[in-house]
Amino acid sequence: MDRTGIDSLAVAIGTAHGLYKSEPKLDFGRLAEIKKVVSIPLVLHGASGVAFDDVRKTIELGICKVNIATELKMPFSGELRKYLEEHRDANDPRKYMEPAKKAMKLVVAEKIKMCMSEHRY
Repeated sequence: MDRTGIDSLAVAIGTAHGLYKSEPKLDFGRLAEIKKVVSIPLVLHGASGVAFDDVRKTIELGICKVNIATELKMPFSGELRKYLEEHRDANDPRKYMEPAKKAMKLVVAEKIKMCMSEHRY
């Protein structure tokens, strides 16, 4: 990594951004081999929809950062949309953002547990 100057590496092991059309097949062997030859933190991109146990296994094999966006955006936007449809005259973000943030917070709590990051600061 000296030649590139990168400080982390997002590995290509079978994940992708967005929603999956079928269950992703992660290449744990490739991840283990990459971990053997690099000394910088490894990143898992596109972890939305990846099975709980598979994410945990990637962490055990060296993943230090897990990127999850789609699974957070979906409940947020769903609750926001629902609130605005039910309250057509709503114009106060302190009110219409609250249920959206609450929905996303529930998923964030699950993902923190999945990544074994509870009680870490």
